[in-house]
Amino acid sequence: MIRISTIFIAICMVLVAASLGLVLYSVAGISGTESAIVALTALTFLILYNAVSMRLRDRSDVGGQIADLSRGTADLARQVAEFGRRLAAMEGRIASANSTNSDRIQSVVGEINELGGLVRQLATTVSAHEDLLAGAAPTPTPAPVARPEPEAPLDLIAAFEERPAAAPPLPAPPPRPAPAIQTHTAVPVQTANGRNPTQLLATLRNAIDENRIDIFLQPMVTLPQRKVRFYEAVTRLRDERDQLIAAEEFISIAEASGLIGRIDNMVMLRCVQVLRRLMVRNKDVGVFCNVAASTLGNSTTFAQCLDFLEANRALAPSLVLEFKQSTFRNLGPAETENLAALAQRGFRFSIDHVTDLRIEPRELADRGVRFIKVPASLLLDPRQASTSDIHPSDLSDLLGRFGIDLIAERIEGERAVVDLLDFDVRFGQGFLFAPPRPLRPEGASATGGASPNPAQEIQGSNGSASPSPGATSSAPPAQRITGNAALARRI
Repeated sequence: MIRISTIFIAICMVLVAASLGLVLYSVAGISGTESAIVALTALTFLILYNAVSMRLRDRSDVGGQIADLSRGTADLARQVAEFGRRLAAMEGRIASANSTNSDRIQSVVGEINELGGLVRQLATTVSAHEDLLAGAAPTPTPAPVARPEPEAPLDLIAAFEERPAAAPPLPAPPPRPAPAIQTHTAVPVQTANGRNPTQLLATLRNAIDENRIDIFLQPMVTLPQRKVRFYEAVTRLRDERDQLIAAEEFISIAEASGLIGRIDNMVMLRCVQVLRRLMVRNKDVGVFCNVAASTLGNSTTFAQCLDFLEANRALAPSLVLEFKQSTFRNLGPAETENLAALAQRGFRFSIDHVTDLRIEPRELADRGVRFIKVPASLLLDPRQASTSDIHPSDLSDLLGRFGIDLIAERIEGERAVVDLLDFDVRFGQGFLFAPPRPLRPEGASATGGASPNPAQEIQGSNGSASPSPGATSSAPPAQRITGNAALARRI
């Protein structure tokens, strides 16, 4: 748009030229044509002068702007160069830090691998010495009548204060079979074999009414450190004579008679009490509590359990609810809904009584399963490599991708531990580490009590499989334990 000053200058130039022509016409007496020519000439001259002056002024302005732009471009170039220098220095520092960290990680990995090899060599050497000592030990002469030793209560406080031993106690060789000894040395758990189902049902009802349902705790340890990480609550029933009855003997009768719900409620209450005692000393400990399939499917019983667990929801990260593998494979709509309700409240699940390795880890992880307990004999069985979808040595890595930990249970020998370490198994459970033991009352002394016989308890959850014949031997003498520990330390 034309500026007002330009219009004003043009009008002034026309007026000046017209005035000049008028003055020449009126004063000088020049004719009108000549006066008009002179006026036009003056106007043309004024126009040319104005154009040249404006061009010079614009050129000076443009030159100043170009100089400013040049200075700004130079400043920008300097800043870009400075940023480039800083970026190069930063990249050099990052590369140096990455190289240093990579060297440190490589050295740490090398040390860890070397420690792993040393641990495996130590376990192999201890196992070999154990076999040699067991083969060279004389067979003990059985006594005509053996008196059963009392169970040593489990001290929850001392369990976390003691460091794990380098090697477990040496098992003594099994004694020769003798009917008289087997009759007298049988543990109280096996005294229920003489009862018929009717008597056992009556004993079960009386035990529930009189609150004679006890739980024994069996630790689960990390491998190869053998540090206690979890406990499994194993159910035991006391009859009128305070003799113990294993869960495997009364669970089927309890399920058939509809009493399993009351038992699960009582066991769940005891597990919460034990867990609160454990967490006073160690916040990372956990307790596995077994739940029957019929409890999960019974709406009335499950509602009571759910109300109780809701009230103790703060313990959900440390209380693991354990179900059988057959329970997860036969879930109905009601069981699935109840299982989801527990998972929504933060409770984690475990699977035991695994009979095969056909496992779908993605589906189990979606349902809230975080642990799977597989017998060591099943993992080490060569036939599983051909019958299952995955090799047992790869099972731990596969489950780990979905946040599920593999626990090898029913471990009874050092040789099994060596083989399981090659399978990258992180947790173990079995009579090799400790049998199920009764809970020591609060305030009781940490000393006293004989070592429990591994054959006196039935391993597992609510009636797991019995220990193998190699685990039914009597407890070794104290000097054998001390010698084995000294041997492991010298190695």
